Amino acid sequence: MFGPGSQFHEFFNDPRWALAMLRATVLEAAHPQIGGALIDNSTFVAHPWRRLRNTLTSMQRMFGPDDHVRQREAARLNRLHARLNGTDPQGRPYDAMAPDVRAWVVATLFESAVTMCRLSGQPLEQEVMERLYAEFQAFLAAMGDEAGHLPPSLPDFWRYYDRVVEEELENTEAMRIILYRLFDHLPAPPLLNGLPTLWAAGRAVAGPVIGAVTVASLPEPFRRRAGLPELPGAQTLMQGAYLAVGLARLLPDGWIQADAITDLLSLSPDSDDPRARAITAMRDTMNRAGALIRLISPLPPEPEPVPEDGTQRSAQRFFAEVLDQTGDGHLDWPDLAAMARELSSRLDLDEPEETRLYNAFADWWRELQTALDGDGDGRISAQEYAAAVPSLAGPALIRVAEVLFDATDKDGDQSIDADEYRALFHTAFQRETAGTEPAYTRSAFMKDFLSFMTGRRRTTPYDPLLGQA
Repeated sequence: MFGPGSQFHEFFNDPRWALAMLRATVLEAAHPQIGGALIDNSTFVAHPWRRLRNTLTSMQRMFGPDDHVRQREAARLNRLHARLNGTDPQGRPYDAMAPDVRAWVVATLFESAVTMCRLSGQPLEQEVMERLYAEFQAFLAAMGDEAGHLPPSLPDFWRYYDRVVEEELENTEAMRIILYRLFDHLPAPPLLNGLPTLWAAGRAVAGPVIGAVTVASLPEPFRRRAGLPELPGAQTLMQGAYLAVGLARLLPDGWIQADAITDLLSLSPDSDDPRARAITAMRDTMNRAGALIRLISPLPPEPEPVPEDGTQRSAQRFFAEVLDQTGDGHLDWPDLAAMARELSSRLDLDEPEETRLYNAFADWWRELQTALDGDGDGRISAQEYAAAVPSLAGPALIRVAEVLFDATDKDGDQSIDADEYRALFHTAFQRETAGTEPAYTRSAFMKDFLSFMTGRRRTTPYDPLLGQA
């Protein structure tokens, strides 16, 4: 059911899978409970590339050949989902651990995989489809869900799927954000942050196309009931997109690796990775060419932007890039919970270390509420934050740093060696450990972390970890 030889393993590096995953995400977001949880807790708006990388990493672990890795990942996902509950704007409760919610997530992945093959002109044979369905049933079972939350047979599944589409899916706010806001305002991946004009031009062209393709691929009864637009030629465009993307499967084996592509996009431009240096060199060449064109052009030069110190940023930018993890314009508990979740994932923490980190962030949130929530609305605005920045450096934040250091210092020698540092920062191992300082000491770690979280100081390691999309 898992690992090489499984049907899912054959799909994982299929370029069509990107379209299928996006379609599945929209169908998940259209479920009222999932939509409510996404709006309140997800970082997909502010940090879509990080969310994509984490999702692919989790699926690799769950569908890989190692049973121990799968069990640890299932336990981590269950702990994460157990923390996601509340009420949506209509006052309806949501719970990410609800069996029907989890079954629907798996159902959308399976159905979108089947649909991507059908739309690209290569429908799955019945035997292959049944095998793939059995694998997704096994995936849900590995998460600890009892048998029966997904129908036992494939014919029963299609009746179940049609019923949910007809009776339960809605035009939720989360779905609208994915279709109409995310594509129009998608931030550049970290590696392309230095090419804002090129990214904006590409996004202006590709964003509406991806949105139209995704809408056209959704079930017709739901499109009609949700009032989604039916653009002229959208069906032809959608089928053409699936066919064109599917042609990439003809490339030699190994040319397209999903994890390699997401790792590349996640690289910081100033990372020491050779691939990042190559992109940086190309970016510098493009900037010089652009400067030459502007020099010989009869058009008046564009006004030069006001330079910003390389290590400092404004309170507003720090609030938007680092603190507001969910992208809703305010700081509240889900933002700090997202930080704890990202750090726990990077360090691959088990209990009780993960709970200690969440508790430390919860203490910090209570401290911030007391100090910064001037109007008592239960959240902190950018203005409230900017007016009382020094209050961030309280005892609770120091405790967060201490817990994070202890979780990173696996061998307990009160210093972070190179391997432990890489485990935390992944994409940007640039701190020098040679000379008089053989390792990253507790005091140095505490100083850097607190400086980043309170002083709005840019740092090579912490920006990729918490502040980049």
